[in-house]
Amino acid sequence: MTTYTLSDFDFHLPPELIAQQPATERSASRLLDGRGTFPADRVFRELPSLLQPGDLLVFNDTRVIKARLYGEKPTGGAVEALIERLLPGNEVLAHLRASKSPKPGGSIRFGDDLAQGFDAEVLGRSGVDGSLFHLRFPDDPLTLLERHGHVPLPPYITHADQAEDAQRYQTVFAARPGAVAAPTASLHFDDAVLAALKARGVRSANVTLHVGAGTFQPVRSENLAEHRMHSEWFEVSEQTVQAIQETRAAGGRIVSAGTTTLRALESAARGGRLEAGARDTDIFITPGFDFRVVDLLVTNFHLPKSTLMMLVSAFSGYEHVRALYRHAVEARYRFFSYGDAMLLQRRR
Repeated sequence: MTTYTLSDFDFHLPPELIAQQPATERSASRLLDGRGTFPADRVFRELPSLLQPGDLLVFNDTRVIKARLYGEKPTGGAVEALIERLLPGNEVLAHLRASKSPKPGGSIRFGDDLAQGFDAEVLGRSGVDGSLFHLRFPDDPLTLLERHGHVPLPPYITHADQAEDAQRYQTVFAARPGAVAAPTASLHFDDAVLAALKARGVRSANVTLHVGAGTFQPVRSENLAEHRMHSEWFEVSEQTVQAIQETRAAGGRIVSAGTTTLRALESAARGGRLEAGARDTDIFITPGFDFRVVDLLVTNFHLPKSTLMMLVSAFSGYEHVRALYRHAVEARYRFFSYGDAMLLQRRR
């Protein structure tokens, strides 16, 4: 089996292909059909015609929270926080950017208008490498974030969050708050596409994976075995497991709406069979991975040298994905969170 290094997942991406704004309509994005030997250029609203009656399309129903906060320390030093995870007892884990790290027992005042803001207590450091700060809010974090927070747009989107982002950096079926990044492949689905899928005889089911900020962390080691994946919370319900089993028994295919859905489903099957439950996953999918659940994948175009480039290469074949990305660049597809999508088939 070929051993891949980080450089194998690099490619040239003209900066102007990084989408800074969403398409005018969700389903008006382009869709690269990459199932066959040769790529086919389509529009996302054509997706229902590319699936079969009896297929099961699985979505990630996580909801993006307004996870970015601005504030200052008692000394006046500026602080930027990105809430990574909500905890019981009005507590959160957060990434903090400040000139000097706040000490346990201290406080941070958050809010665009500090006079109307709130004080968060610094409880200490957390995370495997101590990179997260453990904070306690004075009230329900979701309420405070909705009032004082900002949409946590990815680092490659250069504009400050706007009113449009609060709506478009969110899926139309978002239900369970907790993500700090959107499951971006699902941003293309609108009510009309969902209705067309249902009319086509394509069933649907949900999982939840609260996407963390770690999804944007670069891989720093050429040796992929040295990379430590971030951890994210996910849940696969008994109802979804049953729907997948019924689809399989009837000869249908499992279609994953996005890599976050795929990571949840394949994490739930790591023991050899798909099991319902909720827990953390740090699954790292690279070429050679044994996929147990997903047959087709709807996904956006990913960053060079990213773990998601490795995932799609594992799913559909390294050389095939390289060819698809070359076509996408030549055909001027739009990349990343607000960009276009493609449809991939699992390599047999």
